[in-house]
Parts: sequence; C-alpha cells; structure tokens
Amino acid sequence: MTTLADQRASVGGGDPSGQRLLATALELAAREPMVMKMLALDLAGVSDDWELMAAVLAGTIGDAGVRSIVRSTILEVFRNDTSTPLASMIDIAVATSRNFETGGEIATLLFARGVHVLMAHRVSHSLWRAGKKEIALAVKAIFGRTFGTDVHPAAEFGSGIWLDHGLGFVVGETAKIEDGVSIWHGVTLGSTLKDEGPTRHPRLRRGSTVGADAVILGDIDIGEGAVVAAGSVVVTSVPPATTVAGVPAKQKTRTTASFAGFGTV
Repeated sequence: MTTLADQRASVGGGDPSGQRLLATALELAAREPMVMKMLALDLAGVSDDWELMAAVLAGTIGDAGVRSIVRSTILEVFRNDTSTPLASMIDIAVATSRNFETGGEIATLLFARGVHVLMAHRVSHSLWRAGKKEIALAVKAIFGRTFGTDVHPAAEFGSGIWLDHGLGFVVGETAKIEDGVSIWHGVTLGSTLKDEGPTRHPRLRRGSTVGADAVILGDIDIGEGAVVAAGSVVVTSVPPATTVAGVPAKQKTRTTASFAGFGTV
C-alpha cells in the first residue's frame, strides 16, 4: 500500500499554481457538464488547484450568497496558510488510495464527504489559530449544518487522515488526531464532563483506526496503530498496536487481517 510519506511526496512542493486537479476537473466538465451544475461548481475564473478546492468546498453550501463569502474566506486561508491546502491535498491522495475511488483524486475531491469535512475543519482551525475565532466558529457552524458534523475549530488534526463518510463526526475542543489515522462515520471524541483543562478530550495516535459509531471519551490516548472496533465505548487509554471492542471496550485478540495496512504511515 502507498505510504503517507509517498502521499506527501506526491503533493510535491505545494506550488499554489499547480493545475493537476484542475485539468482533470475541466476535462470532466467538458465531458459531463451536468455534474458541475449539480454540484453548484463554477470553474470560470478558477486558475489553480487551490482555487478549485475552495470552490468545491464552498459549493456544498446551499445559499448562493453565503457560498460566495465562504469561498473567498477559504481561498484567503489557503493563500495565507499554505499548510492548510497542502494537508487537504494529502487527505485527498490518502482517501483515493484507501477508498479505491472510481475516477481518481478529482472524484475524491468532488464527491467524498469525509474529505470535505476534513477540509472544512482545516480551514476553521487555521482561522482559530490566527485569532479569528468568531469567523472560525461561523465556518464550523455552516459546514456542521451542511455535513451533519460538530468539530471544534481548536481540535488538532495531523496529516493524511482518512475520514470515511464523515456523517455524525463529533470532535471536542482539546482532541488531537495524529498522522495517518483512519476514522469511520458516527465517531465521537468527547469529554466525560469530569475532566477539565487543555487535555479533556481523547488523542488518536499515529496510524490508529476507529470503527463506525465508536465513542471515545476523556483525557485518554488511543495508542499508535491501535484499533477501536465499531460501536465501542472507550473510557480508558488503549495501548499501541492493540484492538479493543465492546461497551465498555476491552482488549480483544488481534488478527493480522484486521484493517491490514491502514496503519502504514
């Protein structure tokens, strides 16, 4: 399987004038113009991949007036904080690789809700770190309504995250997700309401995997390469390279076939 290092290398130096995705989008628009209309995606005036990404993400918003404002905001973030679009491009590459997306990276960018959720959070997080907290919260609220998610702008996300589906994704303020983590839909990274301070939410360590509808609560670590099975409720730290399942989650025998390769970063 392609590693996260390979995905980073494929993004290259992050030249904002890159047009690889845009060229594919323009070819698709010429071949299937109805697709762009259905996605409220106007490629007129789009000159590079980062502008395309901003247009795609903003296109998920129903109100045309709000869409225009948010598109400008996203593009401003991309220009001022190049780590944000670069991280999103790695997310796109990783999602395409792991999800075997028909149509390649442009299909992932256009159609993968999980990629959109991650991109929206990366934008709001950049705004939050820049001190524009009210705008960050507004961006979070807009896309939360659009995608059915609730991800606090302060939550820290690493590189090459695979968020499959993205529906029902809830992440608290002090949560951290490291590089190469794989997450299914309906996952909650919340607090116990007992913990206080800057570490009251979980930390998903490098290359860990979290199954659908898992609930992970409190100031705990999901160790590097660990797997949390679908539907589990986790309230204590999980050691690295360990599989847990159940309510409450308990350690299970691990098989080599389970999520093979997903922790390769």
